[in-house]
Amino acid sequence: MYRVLIVDDEPEIRQGLRLKADFAALGLSVTGEAGNGMEAMERLASQAVDIVITDMNMPVMNGVSFLDDCRRLYPELKLVVITGYEDFHYAKAAIRNQARDYLLKPVAADELTAVLQKLKDELDQERNDRDRQAVNEWRLSQYYKEMKEHFLVQLVKEEVEPVHALKERAALFELDGWDLTEVRFVTAGLRERAVPEPGHGKGSTLPERTPGKLRLPFELLTREFAGSSGERCQVLRDPSYPGLVHFILQDALTDMDRFCAELAECVAAHLGFKPVIGYSGGKLGFLRWKEGYLESLLAWNLSENAAQPPAEGRSEPGLVLTEELTRTLRRLLIQGEWDAFGQSIRQELQQAFSQSRSCLVKLIFQLCLLVDGAGAEAADVNIQSQELWLYPETVHKLDSVDKAGQFLLERAASVYRMMQGAGDAEDSVIRTATQYIESNYMYDLNLTQLARRFNYNSSYFSELFKAKVGRSFMVYLTDIRMAQATHLLLTTTLNLWDIAELTGFSNASYFSSRFKKMYGTSPSDFRQHPPEKFSSQQPKK
Repeated sequence: MYRVLIVDDEPEIRQGLRLKADFAALGLSVTGEAGNGMEAMERLASQAVDIVITDMNMPVMNGVSFLDDCRRLYPELKLVVITGYEDFHYAKAAIRNQARDYLLKPVAADELTAVLQKLKDELDQERNDRDRQAVNEWRLSQYYKEMKEHFLVQLVKEEVEPVHALKERAALFELDGWDLTEVRFVTAGLRERAVPEPGHGKGSTLPERTPGKLRLPFELLTREFAGSSGERCQVLRDPSYPGLVHFILQDALTDMDRFCAELAECVAAHLGFKPVIGYSGGKLGFLRWKEGYLESLLAWNLSENAAQPPAEGRSEPGLVLTEELTRTLRRLLIQGEWDAFGQSIRQELQQAFSQSRSCLVKLIFQLCLLVDGAGAEAADVNIQSQELWLYPETVHKLDSVDKAGQFLLERAASVYRMMQGAGDAEDSVIRTATQYIESNYMYDLNLTQLARRFNYNSSYFSELFKAKVGRSFMVYLTDIRMAQATHLLLTTTLNLWDIAELTGFSNASYFSSRFKKMYGTSPSDFRQHPPEKFSSQQPKK
C-alpha cells in the first residue's frame, strides 16, 4: 500500500478526510497526521510517505512554506492542497511546487476519491517504470550475464532440475520458449598446428604462432559475433575447456552452414587463424540440451577441416553414460576404488566399441569429462583437460578397449593423486559437496539429492557433512544463499521476488522471514539503512 500523510490544524477536518474516502480499497493507508507544517516535516523525516494531503492556512509553518520545503527535500512526494481560501497566492504556491491537485473546502467525497485514484495510478506507473529500469540495468550487468551463462552450463553439464523449475528460471533469463523450439549446438575453437622448420627437413617442425595465446581475443570476438545474431543465439563457455566457445541457435531461424561460414570468416579475418567448427543435430526440449552439447563437442573433435559440420545421420543419438552410472563412477573415483572403477569403464568401453568408432570416441570424451570434473571439484585444482580437445590425435590413437581403458585409468590415477594431496577420501567428498553447493545454491538443492550424487546414504552423509563442515547441510546452504542475497540487496535495485528466486529461496515471504531472523531487520530496511561495516561473505547469526 502507498502511505498517506494528512496535514491540517483542525482534528475534525483530518478525521473527516479519513472518512470521505475508502483508502484501503484504493490501495492506500493513512500512516500519520500532523497539525502544522513543522510537525509534518518531522514526520516526513522519520517515516516514508508517498502522498501528502495538506491545508494551506496553518499555524507555526503555513502551507506555502511547507510546500516549498517538501519540494526541496522530498521531490518525489505527491502533494494535494486543500484550503477554504480562494486566494491566488495559495494556488500559485501549489502550482510552483507541482501539487497534483488543488481542492476547496468542503471537499466532496467523490472529488477526493477521484484525486486519490489518479495519484495511485501515477504511483503504480512510476513503480512499474522503476521496476523495468531496474530489470534492464540488471540484465545489462555483468553479474546477470554470468548467472545466465552459469544456468546454460548447468543445463548442458549437470543433472537438470524438474522441467517446471527449469522453465521458471529460464524465464528469468529471457529464455522463454527455448524449450519449445528445436535448437542446435555449435562448438568453435582454434587448434594448434605445426609447420616445417626451415632448413631441417620435411619431418622437422616448430610450433607456429600459438592459438593458445589468442584465447581471450577469440572468445571476445566470438561473443561479439554471437551478439550480431540477436535473440536467436545464446553463447557460453565451459570453464573446464577455455579454448572452446559454444553457441545455442534456434534451428528454424538459422542457416547453419551460413552461420558457420561467417563465423569462420570473421575469426580468420581478425586473428589469422581459421577456427574448427562442429555442430549437433536438432534438439527439442531442455532435457536434450546435454545431448546436443556433447554432440557438438564430438563433431568439433572429429572435424578435420575448419567449419566442417558432422555428416547428418552419422552421429548416434542419445547419451552413452546414464546419470546413475555417472554418479557411481564419480564416487568410485573420489574414494579410490580402482578395481570397481576400472571394471565399470571397461564394460562401458567394450559396449561402445562393439557399436561404432564414433560411439567409442563419444564415450571416451564423456569419461574424461567425468574424471576431470571430479578432480577439479574435489581437489580444487585446474585440471588441464582442455588438452584433450586441442590435440584430438590423443583420442584418435585410442582405437581399442585396452588402449582407451589404460588411458582413462592413468588419467583417473593422476587426478586421484591430486585429490589425495588435498586430504582423505571423505574430505574430498565433502570438499566437492561444499563447492557444488557454492556453485549451485540458486537451484533447488536438498540433502537427499546431494547424497545421491556421491552414492551415500542420506543419514550417513548428513552426519558426515556436519562433522567435516561444522554446520548442517541446511544451515550451510542457507548461509551461502543469504550471503548472495545481501550482496544483491546492496548492489542492485532488484525486488525481493527476483532476489529470492536468484538465490534459491522458495518465495519472497520465506526469504524475508529468514532474513529478519538472521539479521534482526527486514530486507527492505537493511537495503535502506545498511550497517556501516557489513560483509556478505559470512552472515552473522
